[in-house]
Amino acid sequence: MALFLALETSCDETAAAVFDDDLNIRANVVASQTDLHARFGGVVPEVAARAHLQRLLPVIDEALRQAQVSLRDISAIAVMNTPGLVGSLLMGVSAAKMLAVALEVPLLAVNHIEAHVYACRIAAGRDIFPAIGLVVSGGHTVLFHCRAPLDFEILGATLDDAAGEAFDKAASMLNLGFPGGPQIEKEAASGNAKAFRFPRAFLHEPRLDFSFSGLKTALLYTIRDLGYQPGSDIPPALRADLAASFQQAVIDVLVAKCGQALDQTGLTRLCVGGGVAANKALRQAMQGMCESRGAELFVPPMSLCTDNAAMAAMAVERYRLGQFAPLDLDAVPTYRPRRAAPVGVQQAS
Repeated sequence: MALFLALETSCDETAAAVFDDDLNIRANVVASQTDLHARFGGVVPEVAARAHLQRLLPVIDEALRQAQVSLRDISAIAVMNTPGLVGSLLMGVSAAKMLAVALEVPLLAVNHIEAHVYACRIAAGRDIFPAIGLVVSGGHTVLFHCRAPLDFEILGATLDDAAGEAFDKAASMLNLGFPGGPQIEKEAASGNAKAFRFPRAFLHEPRLDFSFSGLKTALLYTIRDLGYQPGSDIPPALRADLAASFQQAVIDVLVAKCGQALDQTGLTRLCVGGGVAANKALRQAMQGMCESRGAELFVPPMSLCTDNAAMAAMAVERYRLGQFAPLDLDAVPTYRPRRAAPVGVQQAS
């Protein structure tokens, strides 16, 4: 049995995991940087990179300890090398290349965004492809046609803010703190989601793209129209209604586009991953939509939604095919996947 050590440092979580070629997760250790960035209201790239440098070796050591293995037992090193903050990515990529050379084992590159979808495969314990995949996180909102574990094609993506980024900015305007997603969800629990009618971009259009900048702006103007300043104290009941209405607008768009993707492709499986997938209201809405279409919904447990190294078990697929990364593997901050043709448009052969 092959054992893998995986590293994840794409943004503000320093993570290491140990898993085997049957996708059994032996250890999954994450050192959060939330407290470091909270006072800035968002992730500061230089702070994140320095924190990775300090935490990476202890995190690796703890993962090996929990898995009850040593470096001598590791068959391959996996690392998420794209996309993300370039300084943060370099911390993980550099460490992974060093380990691969020192241990004389293969190096495996993993796409962080696609790994969020693959987390659904890990949790399911069985093959779930082909499927529609939605990654919804702080930095990305992307809809995929997942033809196979290593064959992802983009159907749509956000044209501006990611859903998680919109939650962060909304939370800042409502004076709720960082990270915004959990804060908005908590506040929305006691609010009326129908109190304010916020815009839902592209809701009834066949295109599968997203846009949340208009929604964010609508919240800003609504707060001002109510006589308050963004970031100031707003009466609790009003703040809860604003949070609930904002959250519902995001959920409505995400659910609608996933439903359209299922209809347009004829697929009957939907995978939802990324930090925002931890939102309970979103999970419930996705479940209802899938049930109405006779489709299966796959959402990872909370521990595999936020950034972690266990979802790099996607590397097992490459390992089986002998798709090893070169030792000059680089950190690639931007994500440029293959994109499907728009609805009704034939791709050139």
